[in-house]
Amino acid sequence: MANDLKQSIRTFIETSFLFREGRGGLTDGESLLGAGLIDSTGILELVTYLESEFGIVVLDEEIVPENLDSVDQITAYVFRKQPLPHAIAV
Repeated sequence: MANDLKQSIRTFIETSFLFREGRGGLTDGESLLGAGLIDSTGILELVTYLESEFGIVVLDEEIVPENLDSVDQITAYVFRKQPLPHAIAV
């Protein structure tokens, strides 16, 4: 499941941001801000995508590099925000 989540996030980033920079690839741990791949408008696009695709709410105080600066960090953040399947069944 985490791999599917990571792949969905990676695909969004690659199709939304990599083409603008003419880059061919991105590592999972690479800083999106540091590489200049994403700016404040891109962050808003990313947040909109995460909320609509994964049904989470991204709070203003959670829009920080520690949560949204790489594919790995975004994946971990979304994983933490999603409800646990066993919690719903109880």
